[in-house]
Amino acid sequence: MTKDLTQLEILTELEPVAEENLNRHLSMAKDWHPHDYVPWDEGRNFAAMGGQDWEPEQSKLNEVAKAAMITNLLTEDNLPSYHREISENFSSHGAWGSWVGRWTAEENRHGIVMRDYLVVTRGVDPVALEQARMIHMTRGVHSPDAWSGFLVNVAYVTFQELATRVSHRNTGRVCDDPIADRMLQRIAADENLHMIFYRNLCAAGLDLVPDQAMAAITKILTNFVMPGYGMPDFRRNGALMAKHGIYDLRQHLEEVVQPVLKKWNVFDRNDFGPRGERARQELGEFLEKLEKDVLKFEEQRDRLLAREAARGIMQTV
Repeated sequence: MTKDLTQLEILTELEPVAEENLNRHLSMAKDWHPHDYVPWDEGRNFAAMGGQDWEPEQSKLNEVAKAAMITNLLTEDNLPSYHREISENFSSHGAWGSWVGRWTAEENRHGIVMRDYLVVTRGVDPVALEQARMIHMTRGVHSPDAWSGFLVNVAYVTFQELATRVSHRNTGRVCDDPIADRMLQRIAADENLHMIFYRNLCAAGLDLVPDQAMAAITKILTNFVMPGYGMPDFRRNGALMAKHGIYDLRQHLEEVVQPVLKKWNVFDRNDFGPRGERARQELGEFLEKLEKDVLKFEEQRDRLLAREAARGIMQTV
């Protein structure tokens, strides 16, 4: 197709696909209840209720797990901003509106259960956590103007949902707590189903308007940032998570980017026009650079960990 379609035309053409995938999602999604994943018998009152306020020694989580849990929870907390972005760039009507509502309701469970777990187990400072939540949610998520529209946003959430799944899954592994691991595996399963919905809709967009969709995918991947970008201590915590293998460049490339691009058959398609070909070439060059960046990052990380080990710093991961 040589003619660009408008936002409304794309949404109208793809609504049957949205309805089909909504029904698929509803047939596969499993209901679960946040209260079933929280060890309530570990809870006790804080000082305002006659108990004791949080102290660092009360936490059973290591520093890596704390940083990851805080980052993942604050990311989930910004759901109102994500809802707004999705609703504005998809639609609040028909199958689109039904999906936006369902997705939002399912995502809301994630913040509920993670906060309850951290407060009940005293895993992190609840005052600092609340202060960070206020800052992050007040800032909200503000996508660049050039990132508006269905194709750009459906491409972004495809990769973002998969990245979040990886982060939750690996966070569970470093918590050294089977309760936390079980909880985060449950959240990761949700994120995977959400990713599949978005991945299928983006694939349909590629078939409908190949050049427009390819340009959107390239724009997202060459400028990708996690949705928690801008939260307090994001860079510090993100670096700590990457250093300890919770979410690093290799995982981003091999567990997020490459599998999705392979599913879409991006580099073997023959339906692109000149604009789509240029976007695909740009993406290919970017991925070549990313592969080199992965090796550089891992070399630097290995040297850093070796220096820390030589200094006798114990690493708990």
